Amino acid sequence: MRYQHFAPVLALVLVPAALQGQQARPWQATDYYRLTVVANPTLSPDGRRVAFVVTTVVEDKDRRHNEIWMAAADGSSPAFRYTSPSTEASNPNWSPDGSLLAFTSRREGSEDDVWFLRTAAPGGEAFQIKGVHAIPVFSRDGKWLLYAWRGEEPDTLKSQTWRTRVSPTAITRGPDVKRFDGRVYTSIPLVADERGFLPPRETRRPSHLYLVPLAGGMPRQVTQGEVSQSAPAWSPDGRMIVFVQDSTETQEVRDEIHPMLFVLTLADSTIRALPTGFSQSTDPAWSPDGKTIAFACASGRGQETDVCVIPAAGGTARKLTSDWSLDPSGPTWSADGKTLYFSAETNGNVHLFAVAAAGGPVRQVTSGERQLRGFSQSPDGRWIAYTSSDITHPTEVFVAPVGRGTERRLTSFNDSLLTQVGLIPADTFWFTGVGGLRIQGWLMKPQGYQPGKSYPLVLSIHGGPHSNYGNVLFPEFQMLAGQGYWMLFTNPRGSSGYGHAFTFATRGRWGMEDYQDLMQAVDVVVARAKGGVDTTRMAVLGGSYGGFMTNWIVGHTNRFRVAQTDRSIFNWYSWYGSSDAQGLTDYEFLGGPWESDSLYRTLSPMTYAGTMRTPMLIVHSEDDKRTPITDGEQLFVSLRKRGIPAEFVRYPRSYHGLSRTGPPWLLVDRLERIRTWFSHWIGTGDAPPAAAASQR
Repeated sequence: MRYQHFAPVLALVLVPAALQGQQARPWQATDYYRLTVVANPTLSPDGRRVAFVVTTVVEDKDRRHNEIWMAAADGSSPAFRYTSPSTEASNPNWSPDGSLLAFTSRREGSEDDVWFLRTAAPGGEAFQIKGVHAIPVFSRDGKWLLYAWRGEEPDTLKSQTWRTRVSPTAITRGPDVKRFDGRVYTSIPLVADERGFLPPRETRRPSHLYLVPLAGGMPRQVTQGEVSQSAPAWSPDGRMIVFVQDSTETQEVRDEIHPMLFVLTLADSTIRALPTGFSQSTDPAWSPDGKTIAFACASGRGQETDVCVIPAAGGTARKLTSDWSLDPSGPTWSADGKTLYFSAETNGNVHLFAVAAAGGPVRQVTSGERQLRGFSQSPDGRWIAYTSSDITHPTEVFVAPVGRGTERRLTSFNDSLLTQVGLIPADTFWFTGVGGLRIQGWLMKPQGYQPGKSYPLVLSIHGGPHSNYGNVLFPEFQMLAGQGYWMLFTNPRGSSGYGHAFTFATRGRWGMEDYQDLMQAVDVVVARAKGGVDTTRMAVLGGSYGGFMTNWIVGHTNRFRVAQTDRSIFNWYSWYGSSDAQGLTDYEFLGGPWESDSLYRTLSPMTYAGTMRTPMLIVHSEDDKRTPITDGEQLFVSLRKRGIPAEFVRYPRSYHGLSRTGPPWLLVDRLERIRTWFSHWIGTGDAPPAAAASQR
C-alpha cells in the first residue's frame, strides 16, 4: 500500500477564512487555561470512527480533565463527547470488531481503572470485565484480553503499610515498627520524578502477563519470574505472544539496560528467547502473516536506533534503516506486510516514514512544517489518523486516506481561542557552526514589529539535551513575542532530529561547542536584523539542560541583561547524589564523579559562579527529583552572597515537568513571573526597562 505525501495545508484549514488577517491581542499567560489538547487518536477497525482524548483545564480546581471523544472519520458530523464529563477517561482501545472500546478511568467504588463501552450506538453505561486489572490488548479474534499487571497487593502490605517504607534486608531495628514513620533503605534507587520516594527496591513486585476471556473470569498468569514483561503483542493466529523482558531489572546498579525479545507459545506455556544480536530490542510487532517480527534495535545506550526484522521462529535479524541517520520509533506493518511505518523527528518536525520490509530506501510519508503525533492506522491499511500542531496552531485531530486524497481535519476545539489571540509565526534559518555542523534556528518577530525600530531579544534553550525545539505551538514563546521581543530558539548540537552523530556531538563536552552554537545563533540574528535587535536588552532562559546552559552562559558572558533559569543544574556533584537520573552523566561524562572528576568540576556552572553578573530569576519545583531543588538553592545563595540581583521562586506540589504538565495555576503563575521579570529588566517592545532598579 502507498501513502501520499500530504501537503502542509494547516494554515488554510485551521482558521476560517473570514477570520484570517483580523487584528487580535497578544497571547497572555492566562490563555493557557483556554487551550485544549487532543491526543491518542485511535481509528476503529472499519476506519469509520476515531476515538481520542481531549484534555482541558479546570481552572477553579487547578487540574486537568481528560475525556474520550469520538468523531466520524469522513467528517460528516461534529466530534462528540463519548465518556461522562463527571469522570476522567483516557487510553481508548478498540476491540478487533469495533463493538467495544476499552479505556482507563478511576471511578469511586472500584479498585480497577479499566472500563468498557459498547459502541454499536452512543450512550450506555460503562462496565468492567471481571479479571481485567490493566488496559488490555485484544487478541486478533477478539476472544481474549491480555495485559501486564503486578498482581494483587499482599495483605501484609495492606495491613502493615510500614513494609512499603522499610527494606526487609535492613540490619537496624527500632523499638516500635508501628510508630516509625520514616524510611529505611539498603539499596538504590531512592526517588523518581513524579513519584517521589520509592518503596525499597527489595519490596518491588515485577509485572507479569495475564489472560482473561472476553466474557471475564479468573485471570490466568502466563509469565513468571523476578523480572517484568512488557509490550506484549499477539501473533495473528492468537497462538503466540511476543514481549520484552530486561534481565538487568533486578540489578541495583544498571549501567545499561538490555531489553530483549521473548516469544510465549500459549498451547504449552513455553517461553523462548528470540536472540536478535542487539543489546536493546523493543517495540515488537508481528507481520500480518505471522512469520516475521519487526522491532526497534540498538547496540546500546548512545548507539543508533534502527528498524529491524527477524523471523518469528528465530534466525538472523536484518536492519532496514542502516543507511538512514534519524531515530525511528514505533514500527507498524502495512496490511499486506510489504511495508513498515514509523515516526521520527526531523528538522524540528515529526513525521511518518516508511521502508519496504524487503529492504530499500526510507521515504517520508507525511510532510509540512509541523509535528504529527499519535499515528493510528486502521487494520485494513486504508486510513491513518494523527494529531497535528505547528507554531501558530494547537493540536487537532486529522485523518487521511491511504493513497490519493487530502487529509481532513476532524476537530476544532481551539478555533474560538485563535479568533481572539494573535499568534506569531516563526521564520526558519540555518547557519554553520563550529566544525562545519549546520544548525537550525527559528525567529519570531516582536508583536507590532516596525522596520527601523530596535527591539529586545530573548534566547530560549531546550532541555535534554537530546531533545529539540521545532514547529509546534509554545505558549511561552507566543507570550514573549507578544510582549514585543524577538523570540529566538534553536537546536544546537546535542539536539535530536538531525542524525545520530549530531545528537551525541556533545558527549563529554557540555557547554563547549553547544555554547558556541547558541552564541553564534544570536550573532546571526543580530546581523540579519540590521539594527533591529537592541543588544543592550537581551535575555536568556532555559529549563533542565536549558537551565544548565543558562547558568553556564551567564558564567561565561555578560552580553545578556537578564536571565531566567528553570529546573536547572548548578553543581554536578550534588546533582549526582540526589537526582533519579545518574545514568545520564555516567554516559555523557564518561563515568561517575569519582571516575571523571575533571569533567564534573569543569562542566559545573558553580565553578564559574564568581564571574556571574546577570540578574537571575530562578524557578524550581520542590518535588523535582530529576534536577533536585538543591541546585536552585545553591545557585541562589551563590548569587545573593555576591550581591547579584536574584529572585528564587519555589513551587510546591510540582515536579520536573512544571512548565509542561505541572498544576495549571502554578504553570500560569510561572509564565507571568517570567514576563514581569523580563519586563522589569529589559522592558518590552514599547516600554523601556524599570529605572535603574536593583535588588542589591
